[in-house]
Amino acid sequence: MRDYRIAILPGDGTGREVALEASKILDTIAANTNFGFEQMEIACGGQLYKETGKEWEEGSFELCRDEADAVFLGAIGHPGSYLPNGDLAGGSVILGMRSGLDLYANVRPVKLFQGVLHKVHGRFTQIWQPDMVDMTILRENTEGLYYSLLKRASNRAQGLEDYTIPDMEFPDLKGEVAYDPRPISSHGTERLVKMGFDIAQTRNGAPADGVSKVSCIDKSNVTRGCQLFRRTFDQVASNYPSITTDYGYIDAFTQWITRNPEHYDVVVTSNMFGDIATDLASILQGGMGMAGSGNIGDDHAFFEPVHGSSPKYAGMNKVNPIASINSIQMMTDWLGRRNQDEKLLEVSKLIEQSVEDHLKEGKMLTYDLGGNASCSDVGDAIASTLAAKLSEL
Repeated sequence: MRDYRIAILPGDGTGREVALEASKILDTIAANTNFGFEQMEIACGGQLYKETGKEWEEGSFELCRDEADAVFLGAIGHPGSYLPNGDLAGGSVILGMRSGLDLYANVRPVKLFQGVLHKVHGRFTQIWQPDMVDMTILRENTEGLYYSLLKRASNRAQGLEDYTIPDMEFPDLKGEVAYDPRPISSHGTERLVKMGFDIAQTRNGAPADGVSKVSCIDKSNVTRGCQLFRRTFDQVASNYPSITTDYGYIDAFTQWITRNPEHYDVVVTSNMFGDIATDLASILQGGMGMAGSGNIGDDHAFFEPVHGSSPKYAGMNKVNPIASINSIQMMTDWLGRRNQDEKLLEVSKLIEQSVEDHLKEGKMLTYDLGGNASCSDVGDAIASTLAAKLSEL
């Protein structure tokens, strides 16, 4: 067993609260195994910028790049905190790492655990059964509609000059015009799609039929970037003859994913489409408080809950920490696979089982799942369950 160095970036608002629960899981692993987790906390975000004029201290990007085995981020976003150019203060942290560390795949598992209810029309109901929802969505993370913002953030994170795009003319448009380019490359698409097929090989297939499947979601009937995305998808798919291919346009996908979620196994899509579709998909698993994610490249990765900083709940010890715990589960899985560390992979499975057991019991849930437990109480309970499981490892 070995030691790992983890950079913990609490960030803003409730991100600071769920980061404590993420750290608690790492502490529990260290206390009950021979693994060591050195946690390096880095202050960052919009509130820090408002107080100091810095999104994070100089050298923080390099520390994450050169010293950390993996990074955990709580959340970014503080009310009224923007840079002079209008970008969100703190964006250089999350977007700068995505672009600067070439974390080209945003990986979001969408799994419904037994005991989780859905809040629809103001009532908690059981619409989707647990065995109907188990997919992984991969969103391209460094290109597309966010490209210019990602480049600006990356340059700021590394202390470089701001990035600008050349001016363009739109003679048929009236009044002030603002625009964002949407570049999609065959290289960026190929590596994302390949990761999707590789992940499909590790899963049990779509819930509906157990068939291993990768779905290409785009708008190739309209946009040239998506036409390239689909052509590249087909080229990669030809190298995986044992895995079924599937196709859909993004507008239809938003219907199908809620009507027949059991159809999907692995989904690959472009940056903005993926940003929207994964937030929608989080409803299938009980809401944003359940949704963890990984930003993954060939050499680096950082992990984060996708719910944002939730300023209205900041300091109330109220929000659901399970998204952050699921993100730590993804982190340990990634570290285990990267380092061929079978014991850490076992630990990762035990984290997921601990979350599953906690939700199945249904006695201590936060407000978003129909309960009134606190963030820290849920974190304590899952950590306790994990400790018991680790003692038997």
